[in-house]
Amino acid sequence: MTAEDPLQQNIRRATGLHALKKMRAIVDEENKQEAATARILRGLLRYGWIALLAIVVLLARLMGVY
Repeated sequence: MTAEDPLQQNIRRATGLHALKKMRAIVDEENKQEAATARILRGLLRYGWIALLAIVVLLARLMGVY
């Protein structure tokens, strides 16, 4: 082993750690976006029936049924 081998190992290790941090940031961002989408879908499911009911009542009112 020469004196350059530990330096090369340190460089490779640092490069690998940097790449892992970048990948982790990308994965975290994707998870954040998926969580936001899931939150919106839960809200639509939770309160969407109220909007649907309001639309039905409005249509019934316009058609003269109610």
